Amino acid sequence: MVLLVISDIIKMEKFKSFDSTVMPLNIENIDTDQIIPARFLKATTRDGFGDNLFRDWRYDSDNKLIGEFELNRIKNNSKILLAGRNFGCGSSREHAAWAIYDYGFKVVISSFFADIFKNNALNNGLLVIKLEDKVVDRIFKKVSDEENTLFHVDLESQIFNSLNGEIYEKFDINEYNKTCLINGYDNIDYLLSQKDKILNFEKKYEK
Repeated sequence: MVLLVISDIIKMEKFKSFDSTVMPLNIENIDTDQIIPARFLKATTRDGFGDNLFRDWRYDSDNKLIGEFELNRIKNNSKILLAGRNFGCGSSREHAAWAIYDYGFKVVISSFFADIFKNNALNNGLLVIKLEDKVVDRIFKKVSDEENTLFHVDLESQIFNSLNGEIYEKFDINEYNKTCLINGYDNIDYLLSQKDKILNFEKKYEK
C-alpha cells in the first residue's frame, strides 16, 4: 500500500513524440542557482516551481519582467529549451529539473550537461539531448533567423529534427531512462513492471 501511495504522488507523464518551436538561451555554464534560486526551494511539492524558473533573469529587483530576456521576449510556447554548454552545473538541487518541467519544457538540448542535473532531469520526466557543439550552434543560428521554426522530437527512434529537413540528428540515451520516459515510470514503477521477472528469477534460484 505504501508503494502505491508514493508512486501516485510522483507519477510522471508518458513521453510522447511532439513538434515544437525552440526557446534559445545561448548562455554557457548556467548553474542550478540561476535555474531556480535557493530562496525558492522551501516548497515540498513540485507544483509552482516553474513560476520562478530563471527568476533573477526574468524579473528585476522591482519584480517587473525584463523584456529583453529570451523567455520574456520570445512568445512561441516552446517545449524545447536550447542552452549553452555545461548546462545545470553547480549544486545538485533536484528542484532545477522540477522548475524547467513545471514551466512547460519537455526537452533540454545542450552540448554538455552536468552529470547530476542530467540524472535528476531524466528521473523527473525531462528529456536531455546532448548534441555536438557545431550542431547546437546550427540550431541557435536557425532559431535566430526564424524563431518559429518547428522541430520534432522522437524518443522512440532517438531522433531530433527540424520539420523543414535542414537539421536531422540522432541522440543517445540509455535503455533504462528511455523505457522509464516512454512509459511514465519512476524508479518504483519500473521495479513493479519487472515484478514477474524478479519472482521468476527468485524461483529459479531457490534452494
